Amino acid sequence: MSIVKINVLQVPAEQREILEKRFASRAGAVEGSDGFEWFELLRPVEGTDNYLVYTRWRDEESFRAWMEGPMKSAHQGGGDRPKPVSESSSVWSFEVVQQAGPKTG
Repeated sequence: MSIVKINVLQVPAEQREILEKRFASRAGAVEGSDGFEWFELLRPVEGTDNYLVYTRWRDEESFRAWMEGPMKSAHQGGGDRPKPVSESSSVWSFEVVQQAGPKTG
């Protein structure tokens, strides 16, 4: 089954709009990657400053290929690259063992 990678970004309230605009400007950057299945940027609503960047992949190899290709290139910009808005980040990794969707009918 698929794998899920969740990047946990601690973002102060005054930086949230900047983070969301940066992600919006990169819309479409991952969708064409081989093995990519899903993306969501989750905004905290209470009790935390952590945004969750949820991506789902066919397998670990697909994720690694994206990290070593398009993702690496995007993060190696020139000296004019904007300063990160997150205070910290970590990546959580999961394997999908069960899934369900809405019933159709």
